[in-house]
Amino acid sequence: MGYSMLFIVSSLLLVLQLSTVAAKGKAVPPPIMAPAPAPGPEYTNLTDLLSVAGPFHTFLNYLESTKVIETFQTQANDTEEGITLFVPRDSAFTSLKKPSLSNLTGDQLKSLCLFHALPHYYSLADFKNLSDMSPINTFAGGNLYSLNFTDDSGTVHLNSGWSRTKVSSAVRTTFPVAVYQVDKVLLPEAIFGTDLPPMPAPAPAPVKDIAPAADGPVADQAGRARAAASPDSSSPSASYRMMSWGILNHLVLAIAGGFLMFFL
Repeated sequence: MGYSMLFIVSSLLLVLQLSTVAAKGKAVPPPIMAPAPAPGPEYTNLTDLLSVAGPFHTFLNYLESTKVIETFQTQANDTEEGITLFVPRDSAFTSLKKPSLSNLTGDQLKSLCLFHALPHYYSLADFKNLSDMSPINTFAGGNLYSLNFTDDSGTVHLNSGWSRTKVSSAVRTTFPVAVYQVDKVLLPEAIFGTDLPPMPAPAPAPVKDIAPAADGPVADQAGRARAAASPDSSSPSASYRMMSWGILNHLVLAIAGGFLMFFL
């Protein structure tokens, strides 16, 4: 009996010892790691981009002065649509002699800047489909600020209704920003289709008062001349002569009356 109990206890201790050794020798599998998220689109600074490329300094100055650059920057980095820009070189503004952008109001200049962008990213291959969907609304608004596209054997032509140009090169075509260089400034028909508001006429110079003063000698002579020219006016000498003839008539009548009374 005693040997049986000792055998059972020894067997249990042996099993426990073997289990401990097996547990220590067994490799623990590493934890399963979640896959890293895909990197998002790189932030695009449009000011830096347009400052280096081009030269697009004139257009960039207009974007900054109207604060349109902030609208484009938000569209490029804070939306899923992206943006497409058509940027004229500095020479395009230099060759633009008439109409002059200096006559535009602040709102019109802002609309002109917005007219150079589409609120969606379009690659060069997408323009072939845009030619079938034209006109395409720009950032400036609805039908009054739309562009017509034509893909002529890979050359993209743009028609604003008032000006025609083409895409001469691709500056950047990586989502979410597409920037294309155009040969001319895009002039929206909504602004340039009618006569521009004329420049305000200069105020007329004040007319000097050349009339003589009321108490001046010239005025006195002019007053006498007007009085003499007026047929209804009576001079002091004329009144005096009329009074003298009246007195003489009365005197003659009085003498005649005296003689009549004497002879009667």
